[in-house]
Formats: sequence, C-alpha cells, structure tokens
Amino acid sequence: MYKKGKTSRLMASPYLAWAFIFILVPLGMIFYYGFTNEAGSFTLQNISYIIQPAYFKSLLLAFELGIVSTVVCFLLAYPLCMILADMKLGHHEFILTLFILPMWMNFLLRTLTWMTLLERKGVLNDILSVLHLPPVYIINTPAAIVIGMVYNFLPFMILPIYNSLSKIDDNVINAARDLGASSFQTFLRVTLPLSVPGIISGITMVFIPALTTFAISSMLGGSKVLLIGNVIEQEFTVAYDWHLGSGLSIILMIFILANMIVSAIADRKENL
Repeated sequence: MYKKGKTSRLMASPYLAWAFIFILVPLGMIFYYGFTNEAGSFTLQNISYIIQPAYFKSLLLAFELGIVSTVVCFLLAYPLCMILADMKLGHHEFILTLFILPMWMNFLLRTLTWMTLLERKGVLNDILSVLHLPPVYIINTPAAIVIGMVYNFLPFMILPIYNSLSKIDDNVINAARDLGASSFQTFLRVTLPLSVPGIISGITMVFIPALTTFAISSMLGGSKVLLIGNVIEQEFTVAYDWHLGSGLSIILMIFILANMIVSAIADRKENL
C-alpha cells in the first residue's frame, strides 16, 4: 500500500507542478497586483474602478451580449440535439462532427472568416449586391460580436445537451406515452427535466467565455464596441497598468465563480 501510494504521488507530481506554474502562480500575481498600488501598499482602489461609468458600461455590455449569445446558442442547440438523439447510429455522428469540425481550426482564423463575410465590402454584401438588395453593415456592431460568439461557442452548448438527451432511456419516453401523455407533455415533464444537467453545463460553458472574451469583440467589434475583456486587455498591453488590469480581472473572476457556484447548486438539486 505504501509503495502504491508513493507511486501515485510520483506520477501526479508533473500535473501538480503544471498546476502550480500555470494556474497558481498567475493567479497569485493577479491578486498581488490587484490589491496593491505602484508603491506595493495594500489598496482596494483598483477594484473600485469598476463603478466608474466607462468600466461599468463595458461590464454591463459584456453581460448583455453574453446572455444574448447564450440564449441564441441554446435555442439553436436544443432542437438540433433532440433531432440528433432520435437519429440512427452513424447518421447523428456525421452531423455532430460537422458542428465540431470548426473547433479543429484555429480560433482566430474562424473569427477572421467572419470578418471577411461581414465587412462592408465583404462576401455577404457582394451576394446582396448581385441580388439587387441593399447592403447590411453588421461589422463593428454588437450584432457582429454575437454572431462570432454563437459561431465559436455553439459546440460547447451542443455537446453537453446531446450527451444528456442521448442517455435518456427510450422506455421512459414510451412509458409516458403509454400513460396518455402527449408529445408536448412528454417533452415538458420527462425529456426537459432529464436534460437539465446538460443544459446547465452548456450554459456555463458558453456564458463564461462569452463574458470574458476580448478577441472576438476586438476583431468583429473594432474599437467601437468595448467589452470588459477588451478593457482589461488594453490595461495590460496598452496602458501597461498591471494593477488596474488585475483589479478588473478579479471582479470578472468573482462573477465567473458566482456563475459556477449557481450552476453547481442547480445541478446538485437536479441530481437529488
């Protein structure tokens, strides 16, 4: 037993070292800079900056676009997952692969593709011009950011929901219908409740990256739409103010942890 425990600790040491170097050390630096000023003294001023109108506006906009993109991803993913769960083995795997396939491509390249499609003289407006329709100017707007978020994060909603739906026993569905439940009643009282864990996981996996993103908003929103992620990124890379950037990052981490805690509590209640 002693040798086995020693071997387990030895095998786990590379992962512990990785976690220490790439997780704990960066977090420690963020908290240090976030709670200190340039003189190294303790302060809460860096965190209090979030109540200033410019920073607070970017935080609210990030929440708004994050919620919208999460809702759109859910509305697109759930019907698709229901269709895939009812398909025969082999067919659904092919369609599921089509949605996962873009994830094999670099994240920035996928977003650059949407820049090409949505820009003023892009592919979309070229098609509208051929059809003698007026052009649409979506680039550098919140709508373009939502499109980019949905495109990049939709697989994160599909996978957990599909996993939950595929695990529902057909006998449970058949039993509900044998008892006289209609298709809508079966969905509302059986399918939907049993898929809640997947829904919660999907919402968490989409909302958190949507809330913290800065690459999508920088590329599709330009300098006209600033989310809290863009503000933090500029504080680190443009203003070189690590203290303010870290303070705002801590605020963002608090919201992320709150979201994860609420999701975990809801998931635990569903499993009871």
